[in-house]
Amino acid sequence: MSYDTLAERYAHAIFELGIEASAIAGLTEEIRRIAEAYAVSLEMQVLGTSPLVAERERLAAIDEVAQRLGLSRIARNVLGVLVQARRMTALPAISRHLARLADKRAGVVRATVTSAEPLSEAYGQRLQTELEELTGNKVLLERRHDPDLLAGIVVRVGDRVIDGSARARLHELRSQLLSA
Repeated sequence: MSYDTLAERYAHAIFELGIEASAIAGLTEEIRRIAEAYAVSLEMQVLGTSPLVAERERLAAIDEVAQRLGLSRIARNVLGVLVQARRMTALPAISRHLARLADKRAGVVRATVTSAEPLSEAYGQRLQTELEELTGNKVLLERRHDPDLLAGIVVRVGDRVIDGSARARLHELRSQLLSA
């Protein structure tokens, strides 16, 4: 079984728990926070996976971290299962899959727009509105700027990429000239 498939299965199970408890948004946020903490903490990574640390000690340490983060009982139980199964390394991927499931249930699509210069607020709002009309969903737009782009924008909505950059247009023009 692939790592991604494993993470997806755990995410589905956590998603179902969140739905049953009517707490999917909160649980998704809690899993995101603990995944973020895990990703940046070498101590948590070693603690969550080391065979040299007794399971009881790992559970106690992870539970202490969960309490400090103010996690719910459900989130703490999820972490306990991941520690016992030695699947803490899957936590960041589980968090990503869980966020996608929660977004889909809420009718939300995440999009990223990359531009050569920071976009004006008015342009960003107009782009968001157009993407909402295009997708039929509420769009959460993340803005990035990349000085390596000459001009234009690149929009990514899920797996779909709309490349309106000058680089893409020049590449297209080059292809047309070479094929003519």
